[in-house]
Amino acid sequence: MINNMDEILKQAKGVAIIGCSAVKYRTSYHIASYLKENGLRILPVNPNYEEVLGEECYDSVKDIPDDIKVDIVDIFRDSQYTAQMVQEVIEWAGKTDRKPLIWTQLDVSSPEAKALAEEAGFDYVENKCIMVEHSKRLDIKHEH
Repeated sequence: MINNMDEILKQAKGVAIIGCSAVKYRTSYHIASYLKENGLRILPVNPNYEEVLGEECYDSVKDIPDDIKVDIVDIFRDSQYTAQMVQEVIEWAGKTDRKPLIWTQLDVSSPEAKALAEEAGFDYVENKCIMVEHSKRLDIKHEH
């Protein structure tokens, strides 16, 4: 667990959401909507959509333009894909000189993904819901 999660969540402006869905009943849609409503710029990443919640949707994190600040990469993929997603974030970040916090939602992390992130020097959060953690720290009321 990282020591500065409070500060990162309070200061974050841009959140890339890998696996973000345009389907309203999906958790990733609900959380993306919450983040957007609370002033964060969401950057949906899912090759199945052109846009989510009115925001351009990127096929891969690697397609996010270099001039867009990404503070957190939130992963909503099955755990069997998480290490691959973390590897993509590491490669992308290396080309753009970024080091976003890598956040894996509940039951999304894998030991391999965590090891990859930590070996590359990335802060890594696992088994926590970004919406719950954000609202706790900012004392925001939300509906589940």
